[in-house]
Amino acid sequence: MSPKPLEPLAKKLMKGVIALELLGVFGAYGLFHMMNNSRDFRNTVNRRFPSVLEVYYQSNEWAGVYGIREKDHEAWSAKED
Repeated sequence: MSPKPLEPLAKKLMKGVIALELLGVFGAYGLFHMMNNSRDFRNTVNRRFPSVLEVYYQSNEWAGVYGIREKDHEAWSAKED
């Protein structure tokens, strides 16, 4: 019988895919945690990546947490004056 040469490669690739997925999940959680705790960080994200901040607001509204967007806009407009 001939050995299966692709089996070790497939295992390595699968481990790499799982590692990348875990890194992505933990990275997304870290970003959400930082945005959830810091209005200044949300302001930075708003200036650089407004679509990411929109996803944050929508996910909170979907979860039933309302008013973060309005409070941020009030604080940021007061800061500009």
